[in-house]
Amino acid sequence: MFLFSQSVTPAVRSHLDAQVAFLNDMSKSMSRSLQNLIDANIQLSQTLLEESNLAGQQLLTTSHPTDVISAAASRAQPAAEKLRAYQQHLSRVVADSQVDLARVAEQHVQETSRTARTLADEVARVASEETQNSLRTQQDTLRNFRDPFQNGSVHRGNLQSAGNGADSGVQGKPAAKAG
Repeated sequence: MFLFSQSVTPAVRSHLDAQVAFLNDMSKSMSRSLQNLIDANIQLSQTLLEESNLAGQQLLTTSHPTDVISAAASRAQPAAEKLRAYQQHLSRVVADSQVDLARVAEQHVQETSRTARTLADEVARVASEETQNSLRTQQDTLRNFRDPFQNGSVHRGNLQSAGNGADSGVQGKPAAKAG
């Protein structure tokens, strides 16, 4: 089921736990910010809907054409103020979100950096040990290797008999060729 059959070392586990905690807190902060933004949009929509409802009622109840123009003009100013208030509210939401994200990052950066250093140190140590083990294995292999051409360990006669495929029985003389 898992890609790696080796057990997870404590350094890897602590680093992953620190990363998960950091990402969890960041996602919570982003969710709160998004919720505040959605609440501001809903509040603006409700306010504008109520204002347009009142403006529509006022336009329908006027009897003179000049009253229609003055009613529409009187509703333009409050709508502009509500949009300005919405813009200021959005600016506060964004600023608060930025402060919250910076706070979360500040809370987690030391722990995450510490666990990353510990993990890097462990990886370097394991790599060093594996390199040393590999070098020892290579050195052991080289020590156990015997050159067959050194110290006369291979006899000339053995090479000749191996070369023509038959043992002539006489060392130093080639076997008779069949013809």
